[in-house]
Amino acid sequence: MACYTMFSLVFFCIISTSTSTDEASPLNTTYIRKLIITSHQESLQMMDESVFLKRQRRSSPLSSTHGFTFRRQTETETLEAGHAAEVFQTTLQVLKEKVKQRYKRDIAAAGLLSWEHVELIAELSRCPPPTHPGICQHSHTSKYRSISGICNNRFNPLWGAANIALLRWLPAQYEDQVRQPKGWNRGRLYNEFQLPTTDDMLSSPQSCLPFNRSLPACFTSFGSDISQALQQQQMNAITSFIDASSVYGSSPRVNNFLRDLAGREGKLTVNKYFKDIKGRPYLPFKESKSSACLHAAGEAKVPCFSAGDSRVNEGLPLTCLHTLWLRQHNQIAETLKWLNGHWNPEMIYQETRKIIGALHQIITLRDYIPKIIGKEFFDNYLGPYRGYDPTVNPSASNVFATAAFRFGHGTVPSVIRRLNERYQENEHFPNLMLHDTLFTSWRIFNEGGIEPILRGTIGTEAAASSANTLVQEEATERLVVINIQQPMDLASLNLQRGRDHGLPGYNDWREFCGLKRIQTLEDFTHVVRDVNVAGRILQLYKHPNNIDVWLGGLVETFLPGARVGPVFACLIGKQMKALRDGDRFWWETDGLFNQQQRDELLKVSLSKIICDNSDITEVHPDAFIFEKYPSGYVSCHDLPAINLGAWKEEKSQDLKSCGSPGQIKNGDYVLSAMPGKLVALYSCYYGFKLMGAAVISCEGHQWSDKPPQCDGNPQ
Repeated sequence: MACYTMFSLVFFCIISTSTSTDEASPLNTTYIRKLIITSHQESLQMMDESVFLKRQRRSSPLSSTHGFTFRRQTETETLEAGHAAEVFQTTLQVLKEKVKQRYKRDIAAAGLLSWEHVELIAELSRCPPPTHPGICQHSHTSKYRSISGICNNRFNPLWGAANIALLRWLPAQYEDQVRQPKGWNRGRLYNEFQLPTTDDMLSSPQSCLPFNRSLPACFTSFGSDISQALQQQQMNAITSFIDASSVYGSSPRVNNFLRDLAGREGKLTVNKYFKDIKGRPYLPFKESKSSACLHAAGEAKVPCFSAGDSRVNEGLPLTCLHTLWLRQHNQIAETLKWLNGHWNPEMIYQETRKIIGALHQIITLRDYIPKIIGKEFFDNYLGPYRGYDPTVNPSASNVFATAAFRFGHGTVPSVIRRLNERYQENEHFPNLMLHDTLFTSWRIFNEGGIEPILRGTIGTEAAASSANTLVQEEATERLVVINIQQPMDLASLNLQRGRDHGLPGYNDWREFCGLKRIQTLEDFTHVVRDVNVAGRILQLYKHPNNIDVWLGGLVETFLPGARVGPVFACLIGKQMKALRDGDRFWWETDGLFNQQQRDELLKVSLSKIICDNSDITEVHPDAFIFEKYPSGYVSCHDLPAINLGAWKEEKSQDLKSCGSPGQIKNGDYVLSAMPGKLVALYSCYYGFKLMGAAVISCEGHQWSDKPPQCDGNPQ
């Protein structure tokens, strides 16, 4: 029996009881507008009733067997945008059902919906209005990327920004062509067979697992293909760019919380209650009083950490990595403040953020991705950098986020090792099973800081997925998810997530990548190199075209020197090229850094960052390569270090002539050198509105206007 959400039942009940005795009217534009308005009102009622029923079910003793809602800890802006998109989709479904019942017509197929109608539904649903390039009017004067990614591309402001739809490289495949995941209707056949359900693939005896669909996204490309506007698209809540948004956040509200604005030194805020034994800072706690990490640690209770990415608490290695970057930012900011006494706090912060973003890009594309897709494939697919290309859309693709980059789930170990200074098992803090490390921020304070975990990450070989063991049992049998009272299965979630997002099957992506489609067991055996595994998968799916892309990609034989097969290598490589070439602020772009600064940036490695921000004294020079200690390990002192003296900047003649522009309350400015003049760009902190000129220039011996003001109250 298929598992359906309570929302689907509410929808069915309201639609099935809708009156069909209205006086017949012609399906003209005016009448359709009236239908849209009434459909919108009904959709709001449906969603209100759905929320009420879900709350009842959460308190029901049967909730663990019948399923319930759960979401990742999501930011306010994302939830608001997702809610608007849900209203849009629900209104559209009610409208279609009304027309179908009363007039026996499909409103979409019959071409009865115009862009004017779609825009009306979007307006009623409170979807964001279309974004005009005019909002980027000052972006040409800014040396720094926006926190949300907006206006990176001045002509397509939303490309790569947060809270927009994931990009489609192939059209979505839904069971009803609009929103129903494959397998929703159990009688539906694909290539003459039913699709296997993830109940079919569970290794546990449970009949159902709780599953909540991804937040939908409002459609933003009005005037293109109207059929895409009518299909459900999924939202990317974070920026697509490799921009260190995991450190700084992807929204002004999160960024505002993470910054130490009161300190006026361009630093990030740190934990007020705990430091490590050497006085190094830890991540700040979340503001929420109902923290998922409130596990007992002796007599104390420790809430979750806060960082630019909400996944910071989903495992101790992730937490440690976030801690390193927090410390690295504050170290760089402190040095830049000492080097450039005339820089104000905003300049220090933005220059530091710019450096940290460049380090993320270098470490990702130079040190990490070639090991994943293979150096030969990397060189052939991405090739040398040839500069920023404004025609390239850098937005994260749906298949990359939902399938290809989830290859990493096959590398997650069952045991998180904690090692001492000699990279041996720690005498005081033994190894932990994976499920004992999820949402356990208290372990950082009470069990030796970040060093034992970092050594375990460096000094332990990553789990190697194979055709027989794709994901470790800890992740399929004991996965911990917020607000879920039962262990979850990561593999089942990934398979269902692909269907939730309407991803085409494995064979379609092989064809997309220029590879031969799988047609027979012999074909599949050649790809998997294991006739038993190939046979088991085909026995389950019955037809090669039915295989889900995440599973098909994961079982492929690795390319030489890679950790993925050809399909995932293709999809990851294509995405990385887009992220590089379509980013106006890529670190190699002309004018972003001078040659001396680029030379210094290239000296940095993840190993050096670990050394500089922890008590670890010996590392492998490449933190992504495993060798058994002490083979290949070097002293931290032997690793090259970045010389921030390359960022020392003398006060310009214009600045000497005009003096520093005025400081403002609840906001700040950055200086930018334009052809022939110096300008100051003002902005307000989150929750305040700029009143006055956003840009003033140094003209003659004075500034062209007085500084603006920031009015309002912080949210």
